[in-house]
Amino acid sequence: MDDHEFRLYLKIDVVQLDFWVEQGWLIPETSGEKRQFRDADVARARLILDLMGNMGVNEAGVDVVMDLVDQLHGIRGTMSQLMTAISRQERDVQRRLLECLEHLEQF
Repeated sequence: MDDHEFRLYLKIDVVQLDFWVEQGWLIPETSGEKRQFRDADVARARLILDLMGNMGVNEAGVDVVMDLVDQLHGIRGTMSQLMTAISRQERDVQRRLLECLEHLEQF
């Protein structure tokens, strides 16, 4: 969706949206001077609205939360790749990895 549709959908003004983009909380796709927002941007914007509105989190807090959300998504992607790599290994290697994990859980 474009800038206007995005703002109408979320009931925010252009100043607010520009600030979120400047902060790096939203990173829309750009084509020339036009910005396009995806479903993930809508979800992030809703989170920002909840944090700043209902939860009373200040801008510094939102910055921390959004950074943690990004880190979590990165970790999930890495874990998915790791699980794929493990699933492509021979059964003996998979068994040894599971044994190692069970051993680590004991600590």
